[in-house]
Amino acid sequence: MYNLSEKERFLIQDLQDQEKLCIEKYEKNERAAKDTVLQNLFCSIKQDEQKHYDSLGQLLNGTIPAVNSADKAGQDYNPAPTYAGNCNLADKDSDKFLCTDAISTEKYVASAYNFDLFQFGNSDVRKLLNDIETEEQNHAEKMYKYKTINQMV
Repeated sequence: MYNLSEKERFLIQDLQDQEKLCIEKYEKNERAAKDTVLQNLFCSIKQDEQKHYDSLGQLLNGTIPAVNSADKAGQDYNPAPTYAGNCNLADKDSDKFLCTDAISTEKYVASAYNFDLFQFGNSDVRKLLNDIETEEQNHAEKMYKYKTINQMV
């Protein structure tokens, strides 16, 4: 059982609020996306964000969840192009905006984890927060790869 200090509890609650916002944002992006590949990507990332939210909840309850520090999901993601030839440019522009906005969100959230993890003395908590930060970076990398392959950059 890990007992968080008041400061640590506040930081975890703030990060959990960020994760909740990400979940809501990816739900909306999934519905707004025109391309089914992008819809599936947003759905997958939304599920990851829910896991982050749940992990932070476990931490608030005194349990430090195990981490997978060998995560290469962003590196391994290789989408096929879906916007080619005579595609609907309005749909492509709309999906490009959703991706760009989501990348900005991921950059912000990853930086919050990067800053906050140094506020914790427990190395297992730092590993958890670092793992979540890495996953946030992977989300941005996946969206960047989607944009690149679809010539949205």
